[in-house]
Amino acid sequence: MTIVALGINHKTASVELREKVAFSPEQMSEALQQLSGHAHFNEAVIVSTCNRTEIYCSLAERNSQTLLHWLASFHGLDEQELSSNTYYHEGEQAINHLMRVSCGLDSLVLGEPQILGQIKQAYHNAKTHDAIGVTFDRLFQKTFSVAKQVRTETDIGASAVSVAYAAVNLAKHIYGKLDKTNVLLIGAGETIELVAKHLYQNDPQKITVANRTIERAKSLAVEVDADVIALAQLPERLHDADIVISSTASTLPIIGKGVVEQALKKRRHKPMLFIDIAVPRDIESQVGELDAAYLYSVDDLQAIVSENIAAREQAAQQAQIIIDARTNEFVMWLRSLDSVDIIRLYRNDVQDIKSELVEKALGQLQAGKDAEKVILELANKLTNRLMHAPTRAIQDAAKNGEAAELSQLKKMLGIDQE
Repeated sequence: MTIVALGINHKTASVELREKVAFSPEQMSEALQQLSGHAHFNEAVIVSTCNRTEIYCSLAERNSQTLLHWLASFHGLDEQELSSNTYYHEGEQAINHLMRVSCGLDSLVLGEPQILGQIKQAYHNAKTHDAIGVTFDRLFQKTFSVAKQVRTETDIGASAVSVAYAAVNLAKHIYGKLDKTNVLLIGAGETIELVAKHLYQNDPQKITVANRTIERAKSLAVEVDADVIALAQLPERLHDADIVISSTASTLPIIGKGVVEQALKKRRHKPMLFIDIAVPRDIESQVGELDAAYLYSVDDLQAIVSENIAAREQAAQQAQIIIDARTNEFVMWLRSLDSVDIIRLYRNDVQDIKSELVEKALGQLQAGKDAEKVILELANKLTNRLMHAPTRAIQDAAKNGEAAELSQLKKMLGIDQE
Protein backbone atom coordinates (compact mmCIF):
# COMPACT_ATOMS: atom_id res chain seq x y z
CA MET A 1 0.00 0.00 0.00
CA THR A 2 1.28 3.50 -0.94
CA ILE A 3 -0.22 6.77 0.36
CA VAL A 4 -0.24 9.51 -2.30
CA ALA A 5 -1.46 13.10 -2.69
CA LEU A 6 -2.34 14.66 -6.05
CA GLY A 7 -3.24 18.33 -6.06
CA ILE A 8 -3.71 21.63 -7.86
CA ASN A 9 -3.73 24.99 -6.07
CA HIS A 10 -3.30 28.77 -6.34
CA LYS A 11 0.45 28.34 -6.77
CA THR A 12 0.32 25.87 -9.67
CA ALA A 13 -2.70 26.80 -11.79
CA SER A 14 -4.95 29.62 -12.96
CA VAL A 15 -8.45 30.21 -11.58
CA GLU A 16 -9.89 28.94 -14.89
CA LEU A 17 -8.19 25.55 -14.57
CA ARG A 18 -8.89 25.29 -10.82
CA GLU A 19 -12.58 25.82 -11.56
CA LYS A 20 -12.55 22.92 -14.02
CA VAL A 21 -10.95 20.57 -11.47
CA ALA A 22 -13.15 21.58 -8.52
CA PHE A 23 -15.83 19.12 -7.34
CA SER A 24 -19.40 20.28 -6.84
CA PRO A 25 -21.38 18.52 -4.04
CA GLU A 26 -23.05 16.28 -6.63
CA GLN A 27 -19.73 15.46 -8.30
CA MET A 28 -18.10 14.82 -4.93
CA SER A 29 -20.57 12.06 -4.15
CA GLU A 30 -20.08 10.41 -7.55
CA ALA A 31 -16.28 10.76 -7.37
CA LEU A 32 -16.03 9.13 -3.94
CA GLN A 33 -18.23 6.27 -5.11
CA GLN A 34 -15.97 5.75 -8.13
CA LEU A 35 -12.78 5.86 -6.05
CA SER A 36 -14.09 3.54 -3.34
CA GLY A 37 -15.17 1.04 -6.00
CA HIS A 38 -11.97 1.27 -8.07
CA ALA A 39 -9.62 -1.72 -8.03
CA HIS A 40 -6.48 0.47 -7.74
CA PHE A 41 -7.64 2.64 -4.80
CA ASN A 42 -7.98 1.33 -1.24
CA GLU A 43 -8.97 4.58 0.50
CA ALA A 44 -9.60 8.14 -0.71
CA VAL A 45 -10.39 11.66 0.53
CA ILE A 46 -11.10 14.63 -1.78
CA VAL A 47 -10.46 18.20 -0.62
CA SER A 48 -12.03 20.82 -2.92
CA THR A 49 -11.96 24.56 -2.10
CA CYS A 50 -11.75 27.79 -4.12
CA ASN A 51 -7.95 27.72 -3.92
CA ARG A 52 -7.19 24.00 -4.17
CA THR A 53 -8.35 20.54 -5.15
CA GLU A 54 -6.44 17.65 -3.62
CA ILE A 55 -7.00 13.90 -3.66
CA TYR A 56 -5.43 11.74 -0.97
CA CYS A 57 -5.37 8.03 -1.82
CA SER A 58 -3.86 4.77 -0.72
CA LEU A 59 -2.91 2.82 -3.84
CA ALA A 60 -3.02 -0.95 -4.03
CA GLU A 61 -0.09 -0.79 -6.46
CA ARG A 62 2.55 1.92 -6.78
CA ASN A 63 1.68 3.86 -9.96
CA SER A 64 1.93 7.65 -10.08
CA GLN A 65 -0.19 7.95 -13.24
CA THR A 66 -3.24 6.05 -12.00
CA LEU A 67 -4.71 8.90 -9.97
CA LEU A 68 -3.91 11.61 -12.54
CA HIS A 69 -5.55 9.53 -15.27
CA TRP A 70 -8.69 9.10 -13.15
CA LEU A 71 -8.91 12.85 -12.33
CA ALA A 72 -8.48 13.91 -15.97
CA SER A 73 -11.04 11.35 -17.09
CA PHE A 74 -13.59 12.35 -14.43
CA HIS A 75 -13.54 16.03 -15.43
CA GLY A 76 -13.00 15.42 -19.15
CA LEU A 77 -9.66 17.27 -19.17
CA ASP A 78 -6.45 16.82 -21.13
CA GLU A 79 -4.16 14.65 -19.00
CA GLN A 80 -1.02 16.38 -20.30
CA GLU A 81 -2.30 19.86 -19.39
CA LEU A 82 -3.38 18.65 -15.97
CA SER A 83 -0.03 16.99 -15.35
CA SER A 84 1.90 20.24 -15.93
CA ASN A 85 -0.27 22.12 -13.41
CA THR A 86 -0.44 19.58 -10.58
CA TYR A 87 1.84 18.35 -7.82
CA TYR A 88 2.25 14.78 -6.63
CA HIS A 89 3.55 13.49 -3.29
CA GLU A 90 4.10 9.93 -2.19
CA GLY A 91 4.58 8.15 1.14
CA GLU A 92 6.09 10.30 3.88
CA GLN A 93 5.95 13.44 1.69
CA ALA A 94 2.21 12.96 1.11
CA ILE A 95 1.58 12.61 4.85
CA ASN A 96 3.69 15.68 5.62
CA HIS A 97 1.88 17.68 2.93
CA LEU A 98 -1.54 16.83 4.37
CA MET A 99 -0.44 18.02 7.80
CA ARG A 100 1.08 21.24 6.37
CA VAL A 101 -2.14 22.02 4.49
CA SER A 102 -4.28 21.36 7.58
CA CYS A 103 -2.14 23.73 9.66
CA GLY A 104 -2.47 26.53 7.08
CA LEU A 105 1.21 26.41 6.05
CA ASP A 106 0.34 25.95 2.36
CA SER A 107 -2.49 28.52 2.22
CA LEU A 108 -2.70 31.78 0.29
CA VAL A 109 -2.78 33.53 3.69
CA LEU A 110 -0.19 31.82 5.89
CA GLY A 111 -1.79 30.24 8.94
CA GLU A 112 -5.44 30.80 7.96
CA PRO A 113 -7.69 28.49 10.01
CA GLN A 114 -10.54 27.83 7.53
CA ILE A 115 -8.71 25.07 5.67
CA LEU A 116 -8.78 22.77 8.70
CA GLY A 117 -12.59 22.87 8.76
CA GLN A 118 -12.65 22.16 5.02
CA ILE A 119 -10.39 19.13 5.44
CA LYS A 120 -12.53 17.85 8.31
CA GLN A 121 -15.58 18.14 6.05
CA ALA A 122 -13.72 16.26 3.28
CA TYR A 123 -12.89 13.49 5.77
CA HIS A 124 -16.54 13.20 6.86
CA ASN A 125 -17.70 13.13 3.22
CA ALA A 126 -15.32 10.27 2.48
CA LYS A 127 -16.39 8.40 5.59
CA THR A 128 -20.05 8.74 4.60
CA HIS A 129 -19.25 7.08 1.26
CA ASP A 130 -17.20 4.27 2.88
CA ALA A 131 -14.05 5.55 1.16
CA ILE A 132 -12.00 5.46 4.38
CA GLY A 133 -10.48 2.48 6.15
CA VAL A 134 -8.34 2.00 9.25
CA THR A 135 -5.20 3.63 7.80
CA PHE A 136 -6.82 6.88 6.62
CA ASP A 137 -8.98 7.10 9.71
CA ARG A 138 -5.80 7.02 11.79
CA LEU A 139 -4.01 9.43 9.40
CA PHE A 140 -6.70 12.11 9.46
CA GLN A 141 -7.29 11.88 13.21
CA LYS A 142 -3.53 12.31 13.63
CA THR A 143 -3.63 15.30 11.27
CA PHE A 144 -6.41 17.00 13.23
CA SER A 145 -4.45 16.47 16.42
CA VAL A 146 -1.33 18.01 14.84
CA ALA A 147 -3.28 21.07 13.66
CA LYS A 148 -4.62 21.59 17.19
CA GLN A 149 -1.11 21.24 18.65
CA VAL A 150 0.29 23.78 16.16
CA ARG A 151 -2.47 26.28 17.03
CA THR A 152 -1.84 25.76 20.74
CA GLU A 153 1.96 25.77 20.79
CA THR A 154 2.78 28.38 18.11
CA ASP A 155 1.51 31.85 17.13
CA ILE A 156 0.70 30.77 13.57
CA GLY A 157 -2.80 32.30 13.74
CA ALA A 158 -2.30 34.97 16.38
CA SER A 159 -1.43 37.98 14.22
CA ALA A 160 -3.44 39.91 11.64
CA VAL A 161 -2.05 39.47 8.12
CA SER A 162 -4.68 41.32 6.09
CA VAL A 163 -5.38 45.05 6.18
CA ALA A 164 -9.06 44.42 6.97
CA TYR A 165 -8.26 42.12 9.88
CA ALA A 166 -5.52 44.48 11.09
CA ALA A 167 -8.00 47.38 11.14
CA VAL A 168 -10.38 45.48 13.42
CA ASN A 169 -7.51 44.24 15.60
CA LEU A 170 -6.29 47.84 16.00
CA ALA A 171 -9.77 48.89 17.15
CA LYS A 172 -9.84 46.00 19.63
CA HIS A 173 -6.37 46.94 20.89
CA ILE A 174 -7.53 50.50 21.61
CA TYR A 175 -11.05 49.82 22.91
CA GLY A 176 -10.62 46.33 24.32
CA LYS A 177 -14.02 44.77 23.75
CA LEU A 178 -16.08 46.34 20.97
CA ASP A 179 -19.49 45.51 22.45
CA LYS A 180 -20.09 49.12 23.61
CA THR A 181 -18.81 50.87 20.48
CA ASN A 182 -20.62 52.33 17.49
CA VAL A 183 -18.75 51.69 14.23
CA LEU A 184 -19.18 53.65 11.01
CA LEU A 185 -17.99 51.96 7.82
CA ILE A 186 -17.56 54.21 4.79
CA GLY A 187 -17.71 52.38 1.46
CA ALA A 188 -19.13 48.99 0.53
CA GLY A 189 -16.38 47.42 -1.56
CA GLU A 190 -14.47 44.19 -0.97
CA THR A 191 -12.18 45.60 1.75
CA ILE A 192 -15.01 47.13 3.78
CA GLU A 193 -16.96 43.89 3.34
CA LEU A 194 -14.08 41.97 4.95
CA VAL A 195 -13.83 44.57 7.72
CA ALA A 196 -17.57 44.25 8.35
CA LYS A 197 -17.35 40.45 8.66
CA HIS A 198 -14.45 40.66 11.13
CA LEU A 199 -16.31 43.35 13.10
CA TYR A 200 -19.53 41.34 13.22
CA GLN A 201 -17.68 38.49 14.94
CA ASN A 202 -16.70 40.94 17.72
CA ASP A 203 -20.32 41.99 18.37
CA PRO A 204 -20.12 45.83 18.36
CA GLN A 205 -23.07 47.73 19.77
CA LYS A 206 -23.94 49.15 16.34
CA ILE A 207 -22.60 49.09 12.78
CA THR A 208 -23.55 51.73 10.22
CA VAL A 209 -22.60 51.56 6.53
CA ALA A 210 -22.30 54.79 4.54
CA ASN A 211 -21.99 54.52 0.77
CA ARG A 212 -22.65 56.51 -2.36
CA THR A 213 -24.86 53.69 -3.69
CA ILE A 214 -27.51 52.87 -1.10
CA GLU A 215 -28.50 49.56 -2.67
CA ARG A 216 -24.92 48.24 -2.49
CA ALA A 217 -24.73 49.33 1.15
CA LYS A 218 -27.99 47.55 1.92
CA SER A 219 -26.66 44.31 0.45
CA LEU A 220 -23.69 44.44 2.84
CA ALA A 221 -25.78 45.65 5.79
CA VAL A 222 -28.05 42.59 5.63
CA GLU A 223 -25.06 40.30 6.21
CA VAL A 224 -23.87 42.12 9.36
CA ASP A 225 -27.15 43.52 10.74
CA ALA A 226 -26.10 47.14 10.06
CA ASP A 227 -27.87 50.46 9.41
CA VAL A 228 -27.40 52.28 6.11
CA ILE A 229 -26.88 56.00 5.38
CA ALA A 230 -25.90 58.00 2.30
CA LEU A 231 -22.50 59.72 2.10
CA ALA A 232 -24.31 63.05 2.13
CA GLN A 233 -25.53 62.28 5.68
CA LEU A 234 -21.99 61.93 7.10
CA PRO A 235 -21.70 65.47 8.57
CA GLU A 236 -24.86 65.04 10.64
CA ARG A 237 -24.20 61.43 11.68
CA LEU A 238 -20.43 61.37 12.24
CA HIS A 239 -20.65 62.25 15.92
CA ASP A 240 -22.52 58.99 16.63
CA ALA A 241 -19.44 56.92 15.74
CA ASP A 242 -16.69 55.85 18.14
CA ILE A 243 -14.78 54.12 15.33
CA VAL A 244 -14.71 55.20 11.69
CA ILE A 245 -13.19 52.87 9.08
CA SER A 246 -13.13 54.13 5.50
CA SER A 247 -12.25 52.57 2.15
CA THR A 248 -13.78 54.10 -0.97
CA ALA A 249 -12.60 54.73 -4.52
CA SER A 250 -13.00 58.51 -4.17
CA THR A 251 -10.21 60.65 -5.62
CA LEU A 252 -10.80 63.37 -3.01
CA PRO A 253 -11.06 63.16 0.82
CA ILE A 254 -14.56 62.45 2.11
CA ILE A 255 -13.93 63.53 5.70
CA GLY A 256 -12.15 66.82 6.41
CA LYS A 257 -10.76 68.38 9.56
CA GLY A 258 -13.70 70.77 9.94
CA VAL A 259 -16.34 68.01 9.90
CA VAL A 260 -14.44 66.06 12.55
CA GLU A 261 -14.09 69.19 14.74
CA GLN A 262 -17.87 69.62 14.68
CA ALA A 263 -18.42 65.94 15.51
CA LEU A 264 -16.02 66.10 18.48
CA LYS A 265 -17.83 69.15 19.86
CA LYS A 266 -21.14 67.26 19.72
CA ARG A 267 -19.46 64.34 21.50
CA ARG A 268 -18.00 66.69 24.12
CA HIS A 269 -14.57 65.61 22.92
CA LYS A 270 -15.13 61.95 23.63
CA PRO A 271 -12.29 60.24 21.62
CA MET A 272 -12.81 58.96 18.07
CA LEU A 273 -10.71 56.41 16.19
CA PHE A 274 -10.29 56.93 12.44
CA ILE A 275 -8.81 54.16 10.26
CA ASP A 276 -8.29 55.18 6.64
CA ILE A 277 -7.48 52.22 4.41
CA ALA A 278 -8.21 53.97 1.11
CA VAL A 279 -5.69 54.97 -1.55
CA PRO A 280 -5.98 57.90 -2.27
CA ARG A 281 -6.92 58.89 1.30
CA ASP A 282 -10.54 59.29 2.36
CA ILE A 283 -9.70 61.27 5.51
CA GLU A 284 -7.59 64.44 5.55
CA SER A 285 -4.28 63.91 7.33
CA GLN A 286 -4.91 67.10 9.39
CA VAL A 287 -7.62 65.18 11.29
CA GLY A 288 -4.79 63.50 13.18
CA GLU A 289 -3.78 66.90 14.59
CA LEU A 290 -7.02 67.22 16.56
CA ASP A 291 -7.18 66.35 20.24
CA ALA A 292 -9.34 63.25 20.83
CA ALA A 293 -9.09 62.23 17.16
CA TYR A 294 -6.74 59.30 16.48
CA LEU A 295 -6.00 58.71 12.80
CA TYR A 296 -4.29 55.65 11.30
CA SER A 297 -3.54 55.35 7.59
CA VAL A 298 -3.16 52.31 5.34
CA ASP A 299 0.62 52.67 5.68
CA ASP A 300 0.32 52.26 9.46
CA LEU A 301 -1.71 49.08 8.95
CA GLN A 302 0.68 47.74 6.28
CA ALA A 303 3.55 48.13 8.75
CA ILE A 304 1.55 46.10 11.31
CA VAL A 305 0.71 43.47 8.67
CA SER A 306 4.35 43.17 7.55
CA GLU A 307 5.49 42.71 11.14
CA ASN A 308 2.80 40.11 11.73
CA ILE A 309 3.65 38.20 8.53
CA ALA A 310 7.24 37.93 9.78
CA ALA A 311 5.91 36.63 13.12
CA ARG A 312 3.77 34.03 11.32
CA GLU A 313 6.70 32.91 9.19
CA GLN A 314 8.71 32.32 12.36
CA ALA A 315 5.76 30.41 13.84
CA ALA A 316 5.54 28.39 10.61
CA GLN A 317 9.10 27.18 11.16
CA GLN A 318 8.14 26.01 14.65
CA ALA A 319 5.03 24.37 13.21
CA GLN A 320 7.09 22.49 10.62
CA ILE A 321 9.22 20.95 13.39
CA ILE A 322 6.03 19.64 15.04
CA ILE A 323 4.69 18.37 11.69
CA ASP A 324 7.93 16.56 10.86
CA ALA A 325 7.91 14.81 14.24
CA ARG A 326 4.26 13.74 13.93
CA THR A 327 4.80 12.61 10.32
CA ASN A 328 7.62 10.38 11.52
CA GLU A 329 5.36 8.93 14.24
CA PHE A 330 2.73 8.01 11.68
CA VAL A 331 5.29 6.52 9.29
CA MET A 332 6.63 4.37 12.15
CA TRP A 333 3.06 3.21 12.85
CA LEU A 334 2.64 2.29 9.17
CA ARG A 335 5.88 0.34 9.23
CA SER A 336 4.73 -1.51 12.34
CA LEU A 337 1.70 -2.66 10.34
CA ASP A 338 4.07 -4.01 7.68
CA SER A 339 6.09 -5.85 10.33
CA VAL A 340 2.92 -7.40 11.75
CA ASP A 341 2.04 -8.67 8.27
CA ILE A 342 5.56 -10.09 7.77
CA ILE A 343 5.53 -11.80 11.16
CA ARG A 344 2.12 -13.32 10.45
CA LEU A 345 3.22 -14.60 7.04
CA TYR A 346 6.46 -16.00 8.46
CA ARG A 347 4.64 -17.77 11.30
CA ASN A 348 2.13 -19.22 8.84
CA ASP A 349 4.95 -20.56 6.64
CA VAL A 350 6.71 -22.14 9.64
CA GLN A 351 3.45 -23.66 10.87
CA ASP A 352 2.79 -25.13 7.41
CA ILE A 353 6.26 -26.72 7.33
CA LYS A 354 5.81 -28.09 10.85
CA SER A 355 2.34 -29.48 10.09
CA GLU A 356 3.55 -31.12 6.88
CA LEU A 357 6.56 -32.81 8.54
CA VAL A 358 4.70 -33.84 11.72
CA GLU A 359 1.92 -35.40 9.66
CA LYS A 360 4.50 -37.36 7.67
CA ALA A 361 6.32 -38.43 10.85
CA LEU A 362 3.07 -39.61 12.50
CA GLY A 363 2.31 -41.63 9.38
CA GLN A 364 5.73 -43.30 9.59
CA LEU A 365 5.21 -44.13 13.29
CA GLN A 366 1.80 -45.65 12.57
CA ALA A 367 3.43 -47.68 9.82
CA GLY A 368 5.77 -49.17 12.44
CA LYS A 369 8.95 -47.33 11.52
CA ASP A 370 11.60 -47.02 14.27
CA ALA A 371 10.65 -44.03 16.49
CA GLU A 372 14.24 -42.83 16.97
CA LYS A 373 14.82 -42.72 13.22
CA VAL A 374 11.49 -40.92 12.66
CA ILE A 375 12.34 -38.26 15.25
CA LEU A 376 15.86 -37.78 13.83
CA GLU A 377 14.48 -37.49 10.28
CA LEU A 378 11.85 -34.98 11.45
CA ALA A 379 14.48 -32.85 13.19
CA ASN A 380 16.83 -32.90 10.19
CA LYS A 381 14.12 -32.04 7.66
CA LEU A 382 12.67 -29.28 9.87
CA THR A 383 16.15 -27.81 10.39
CA ASN A 384 16.98 -27.92 6.68
CA ARG A 385 13.66 -26.39 5.63
CA LEU A 386 13.98 -23.50 8.14
CA MET A 387 17.62 -22.90 7.25
CA HIS A 388 17.11 -22.90 3.48
CA ALA A 389 15.93 -19.28 2.94
CA PRO A 390 18.42 -17.54 5.31
CA THR A 391 21.28 -19.69 3.97
CA ARG A 392 20.49 -18.59 0.39
CA ALA A 393 20.27 -14.95 1.53
CA ILE A 394 23.69 -15.17 3.25
CA GLN A 395 25.27 -16.83 0.19
CA ASP A 396 23.84 -14.19 -2.18
CA ALA A 397 24.95 -11.27 0.04
CA ALA A 398 28.45 -12.72 0.36
CA LYS A 399 28.68 -13.41 -3.39
CA ASN A 400 27.63 -9.78 -4.19
CA GLY A 401 29.91 -8.27 -1.54
CA GLU A 402 26.98 -6.69 0.36
CA ALA A 403 28.62 -6.20 3.77
CA ALA A 404 25.74 -4.17 5.23
CA GLU A 405 23.19 -6.82 4.30
CA LEU A 406 25.42 -9.56 5.77
CA SER A 407 25.64 -7.60 9.00
CA GLN A 408 21.87 -7.19 9.06
CA LEU A 409 21.34 -10.92 8.44
CA LYS A 410 23.69 -11.83 11.31
CA LYS A 411 21.76 -9.50 13.60
CA MET A 412 18.42 -10.89 12.43
CA LEU A 413 19.55 -14.53 12.92
CA GLY A 414 21.14 -13.82 16.29
CA ILE A 415 24.64 -14.80 15.12
CA ASP A 416 27.24 -13.38 17.47
CA GLN A 417 30.76 -13.38 16.01
CA GLU A 418 33.66 -12.25 18.15
